Amino acid sequence: MALPLREELRGIAPYGAPQLDVPVALNVNENPYPPSDAVIADVTAAVAEVAGTLNRYPDREFTVLRTALAGYLGHGVTPSQVWAANGSNEVMLQILQAFGGPGRVAVSFAPTYSMYPEYARDAMTGWVVGHRESDFALDVSHALAVLKEHQPSVVLLPSPNNPTGTALPLDTVAAVCEAAPGVVVIDEAYGEFRREGTPSALELLAKTPNLVVSRTMSKAFALAGARLGYLAASEEICDAIRVVRLPYHLSAVTQAVATAALRHADELLARVDDLRAERDATVAWLRSLDLQVADSDANFALFGTFEDRHAVWQALLDRGVLIRETGPDGWLRVSIGTAEEMAAFRAALVEVLER
Repeated sequence: MALPLREELRGIAPYGAPQLDVPVALNVNENPYPPSDAVIADVTAAVAEVAGTLNRYPDREFTVLRTALAGYLGHGVTPSQVWAANGSNEVMLQILQAFGGPGRVAVSFAPTYSMYPEYARDAMTGWVVGHRESDFALDVSHALAVLKEHQPSVVLLPSPNNPTGTALPLDTVAAVCEAAPGVVVIDEAYGEFRREGTPSALELLAKTPNLVVSRTMSKAFALAGARLGYLAASEEICDAIRVVRLPYHLSAVTQAVATAALRHADELLARVDDLRAERDATVAWLRSLDLQVADSDANFALFGTFEDRHAVWQALLDRGVLIRETGPDGWLRVSIGTAEEMAAFRAALVEVLER
């Protein structure tokens, strides 16, 4: 029997980075430092507290968590301006479900996060991609021309950008928001890793009604396994997303884990400084090898270029180091790990380049 699969899904492989058992995994931009014993104890106690209520549905408005997230974000953000879901992936999909759809268009600028066109596809939304400059910056005049031509209902702009690590200046964000006919999502999944002096789009939120700033607890909070993404936007945008959310979409366990982690924000984010320093050292070291490296405000570095990047990727893997084959042709991306993991990466790459 031929399954009645949507035609645009036929022959498509599911998204996913390689999950391989290797000594040094530096391919999916995880925080390499696990939670401390104190965080584990608090999370365990929080889950135990809700375990006796799992016969009941969770708070579908996740009021306690939204309040904690608003407090963490600051910038005058209120709980009613916060929305959360199972990872920033679900947040993005809900945005496309609410504001995209048949006959509508979403826009981004390549290179950009590879999941964006899949969100658009799944929400049956047209997909248009402009381009970034050779240094991966976004030219405002080009961006505005794309918006004028295609009139998108959703604009998706990661800052810092994935896979390049490039952050957007606030005047670029402001210009795009002013010109966009729909909502503009500034995806700050790696926002906590920004270099000193690099601003967050949250600074524009109060005076920009079509702006959405999304974040995740997967990266800086070392909570990738908990699957908690969230956004800050106007109450009207949050209310619109509430219409398309599935019933009780955030489990009581997820809410408890995320709220407990936020109580330890200072401790969990303390490792961010270590990762920033390791990132900057990695960028400098790669450039000392006469490689091109994109300026990074994230917890990874995009470097190249290689005639056969897959051969370099495979040679590193053969030495027990897994990085990511992504981005423009010829480039590779390495997540920032512990000092020991980065030492292993450097030793392996030197071997590969010498060969």
